[in-house]
Amino acid sequence: MFEKKSTDTGSNFWISYADLMAGLLFVFILLIGAIVSKSIILKSDLHDKEDRLSLISQTLKAKESKLDEFSATLAKNKTLLGEKDKYLAKNKKDIEDKKRDIEDKKRDIENKRRDIENKKRDIENKKRDIENKKRDIENKKRDIENKKKLIDKKDKHIAENKKNLNLKDDEIKKLHKMLLDANTQQDLLSKKVVIVQNLLNETNTTLQKEKKTLHKTLKDYKGQVIVLSDQLTEVNKTVEHKDEKLLKLLNALDEKETKYDDLIVKLQSQKAKIKSLTGIKLKVVAALKEELGSNIAIDKQSGSLRLASNILFGSGSATLKEEAKIELKQAFEEYIGALVTNTKIKPHLDRVIIEGHTDSDGGYLYNLNLSQKRAFAVMNFLLSLDFAREHNIKPLMIASGRAYLDAIEVDGVEDKDASRRIEIKFRLKNEDAMHEIEKVLDAE
Repeated sequence: MFEKKSTDTGSNFWISYADLMAGLLFVFILLIGAIVSKSIILKSDLHDKEDRLSLISQTLKAKESKLDEFSATLAKNKTLLGEKDKYLAKNKKDIEDKKRDIEDKKRDIENKRRDIENKKRDIENKKRDIENKKRDIENKKRDIENKKKLIDKKDKHIAENKKNLNLKDDEIKKLHKMLLDANTQQDLLSKKVVIVQNLLNETNTTLQKEKKTLHKTLKDYKGQVIVLSDQLTEVNKTVEHKDEKLLKLLNALDEKETKYDDLIVKLQSQKAKIKSLTGIKLKVVAALKEELGSNIAIDKQSGSLRLASNILFGSGSATLKEEAKIELKQAFEEYIGALVTNTKIKPHLDRVIIEGHTDSDGGYLYNLNLSQKRAFAVMNFLLSLDFAREHNIKPLMIASGRAYLDAIEVDGVEDKDASRRIEIKFRLKNEDAMHEIEKVLDAE
């Protein structure tokens, strides 16, 4: 009876053992199925992300090609504008030279006109002098005629006295003397008349000669005036023609200048738009500073959060200290929380980067490996936080080691304590393209 019981218990033991093993096998199969399904899901997610990344890279390449084309067109426009400026400057110089030549010709013509006017005035003055001389001669003739009339009157008076009066001898003698005196005076007057006539003849001959010379000079001056007036009309025509050309050139120049100004305004507006795009980083950093306030100190230019390695890790170690995890968690949640919750920052956020940095002690590969391990350790800890899962930060985060490539220097000397650090920084969408555009704009 006792033997039967022992056999029953043994069989029950093996049955329960078989059931247990079957259950464990079932659980193991379920686990394997779950792992396989999860791996398939992860692979599909990875493929989807790779497809998205390829699409994003293609769009970035297309945008880069467009930016290259835009920069090429800008460079061509600049060269064209430079050539147009040179051409306009040359045209301006030619126009100024032509203007100067025209002004010089006008001055010469004015000087010639003045000379002609002066010569005309001299001729008029000479004519006036001749007229004055003629008047003087006429006055002298009148005086002589008046004297002759007086003598004739006296002669008539003497004849009448002789006829009518029976004069005495004394009176006759006196009259004879008077007659002699009158005759002498008459002779003198006749001589004077002869002299005056000779003078009149000489003055007439000189006047005739002067008239002939004046007539010739007047003819010559008239011919010169006609020639000069013809030249002046031709010059005026050429001046008018050149003025018309000048007006056309000035109008064309004004049109080109207005086009040039419009093009510059367009370029300035496009430049301002591109500058506003490239200034997104500064706006994001400013918004991040405003969000964090004085709680956490960040870099003024890049907006990165720096944590000293000696607080997080031991010397030469890549294992996080337990006492450092609380401070790291708090800093991360505040910093990343400001990035992913702020509406001014989140639309532009592309990546959250964990960078490990070392000092220059030791070899480069050793420091690179150590910085990479430390960056991975920080990222693994941060991804284990509930905050990271709630805000789905995992797709944003990447880790990289920089060794001592970005060592911090003070007055040209490496600050090794400051160089040993962990940096949590962010990268914006199309930041590389915006940086290149900013370089091109600053290069102008």
